[in-house]
Amino acid sequence: MTHPAEDRGLALQGKPLKLLTFNLQVGIQTSAYHHYLTRGWQHLLPHPRRGERLDAMGEVLGGFDIVGLQEVDGGSFRSGHVNQVEYLASHAGFPHHYQQLNRNLGRVAQHSNGLLSKLTPARIEEHRLPGTLPGRGAIHARFGDGPDALHVFVAHLALSHRGRVRQLDYLSELIQPLRHVVVMGDLNCTPDQIHAHSRFREALPLHPVRPPLSYPSWQPRRALDHILLSDSLEADRVEVLEHLFSDHLPVAIEIQLPDACRTSLGRA
Repeated sequence: MTHPAEDRGLALQGKPLKLLTFNLQVGIQTSAYHHYLTRGWQHLLPHPRRGERLDAMGEVLGGFDIVGLQEVDGGSFRSGHVNQVEYLASHAGFPHHYQQLNRNLGRVAQHSNGLLSKLTPARIEEHRLPGTLPGRGAIHARFGDGPDALHVFVAHLALSHRGRVRQLDYLSELIQPLRHVVVMGDLNCTPDQIHAHSRFREALPLHPVRPPLSYPSWQPRRALDHILLSDSLEADRVEVLEHLFSDHLPVAIEIQLPDACRTSLGRA
């Protein structure tokens, strides 16, 4: 476990905060379109090498401060009864983790979002996102206290345009009163589609940073995985990482926090 002094040290040393978002597709190795058919059974049944894949993911994730995960399993038959959020937190050295169960299929599957953090969250909330089909959610983690706290949202949005519009409306309500905000996850839409949503764009004034292409992982053509920042946060670097088995590539970013935000984290 990290000690509060370590949180204060990271916050006050002026180092960039390293963030990553990753849809890990419950650890299924996908490197071609036909794998959706030939390996689709792994969404329901365990695979003997899934543990090795999680270990490889953990080696990469451990180099970051805060990680948002989508399509993780909370511990069911298909994952060998392994809570993948908890497993990755332990293997990668994250003292804090949170699992949001979005679609509970009992012993068969536990569709979840996840948050891994080396900083101590002051508060974590989970939100059920609106949609025709239930099962989409967002995690809201607050780091620090007061108006200059850092707010990190991890979300997985719907496939349908209509569903995403409703979900972005919902997130806009949460984000509007906040100052320092990160929204990351598999948003299932392109940068142009995000910017076309005026309500969300007004709630979270976005930097003109075009995210790298992340899907499909073997031949990226679309930017569906995003780390969006309020205009108070400065991005040092944005990149995709190498193929980690999933059909999505991990997206990483380094950000500089404003002094007031660092002070808030230090006080916490």
